[in-house]
Amino acid sequence: MNNNLAFIFPGQGSQYVGMGNNFYEKYDIAKDYFNRANKILDIDLKEICFNGPETKLKETQNTQPAIFTVSVIGYQLLKSKDIVPGVVAGHSLGEYSALYAAEVYDFETGLKLVRKRGELMSKAVSEGSKGKMAAIIALDKKKIEEICSKVKGVCQIANINSPLQIVISGEDKAINQAIKLADQSGAKKVVELKVSSAFHSKLMEPAKKKLAEYINSLDFKNPQIPIIANSTADFVNTKSEIVNALKEQLTNPVRWVESMELAGIKGIEKAVEIGPGRVLKTLMRRIDRSIKTYNLEDEVSLKKTVNKI
Repeated sequence: MNNNLAFIFPGQGSQYVGMGNNFYEKYDIAKDYFNRANKILDIDLKEICFNGPETKLKETQNTQPAIFTVSVIGYQLLKSKDIVPGVVAGHSLGEYSALYAAEVYDFETGLKLVRKRGELMSKAVSEGSKGKMAAIIALDKKKIEEICSKVKGVCQIANINSPLQIVISGEDKAINQAIKLADQSGAKKVVELKVSSAFHSKLMEPAKKKLAEYINSLDFKNPQIPIIANSTADFVNTKSEIVNALKEQLTNPVRWVESMELAGIKGIEKAVEIGPGRVLKTLMRRIDRSIKTYNLEDEVSLKKTVNKI
């Protein structure tokens, strides 16, 4: 175990058509995991990942197992080279990949869990109020909280991604109002996110109890690698702590800045973002530049990462 190394896993919004394809072409382990995923879920997850269409990949119940599977493959490729981190963490959905890496559950359990999570989250928002999320760039957190309190309807902070990027989540009309107010208040930029619902908001409340019931029926083990939870920005050590953290994550903010600051405090000097995209690598530059961060999503980035760490 490398106590100076962290593995971090991306969440929803990092997906893109074609992700995992290069792994599949180059490595038997990737073929095995995609074939297992297809069989477990009884859907052609490989086809959705490789060829989309984007609208189908973006559906929450598909996005979550797709990102989870690609992340697991990347992790297994590093593990096959005897590279083991001292800390793991994941952004929102990515926390489930981190739990897999920490050996809390096996691949089949994790895959079914994220599929169930996606289904519950899709059903949680009532018809006519689908919900959305938007990233606000370079606006003070207190000002964003003030904006959320002013608009009519559900609107709340969902992700504290970096000192300069905070995501809001809620009902369509409320988020649209908040976007206008953020622009008027001097935000450098406001970007609607590529997600299908209002995650980490009160609109996910209906999914909370059902997800906890489902998780409680599963066989979780205590983590074998220290893991930092989104909802607490602290380490979770037991099944009960993990279940509560995952449940609270649905309706509460992802405290990513504090989570990565804790990793730095614990001596992390290098981090690898494992999964599609490089969102977390970019965020780390804004949180703690002293932590050298690499991304791993295909054969080229795998080789580069192995050489660097």
